[in-house]
Amino acid sequence: MQKIMLSGKIHTARLTACELDYEGSLEIDPLLLAEANILPYEKILVVNRNNGERLETYAIPGPPGSRRFCLNGPAAHKGAVGDVVTIMAFSVCTPEEARALKPRVIILNDKNEIIERKGNLNS
Repeated sequence: MQKIMLSGKIHTARLTACELDYEGSLEIDPLLLAEANILPYEKILVVNRNNGERLETYAIPGPPGSRRFCLNGPAAHKGAVGDVVTIMAFSVCTPEEARALKPRVIILNDKNEIIERKGNLNS
């Protein structure tokens, strides 16, 4: 049996842009992706605190250090600049791996700066 477990999370990110004329995805500062243990092009779940929308897409790297979070393509209809979102990535694990897993979580302030780190900070 396999378990699908949270492996990385970016909490309270603020959307900085929404661009409809794009193929689709969520553009994220790659430095923040790495801090949250989320790989470029990894499947993610995005939850919008402001409007309750949830969507599955993939993370694409934006400019390093930009603190950019941009909903692209049809996903741009699911949010607005300034909306607060949580971004989650999941991994398939054996039951043994699942019991030992401590997902890496970063919490951001209103400028998309990291204010707290939780979970496995060494992976």
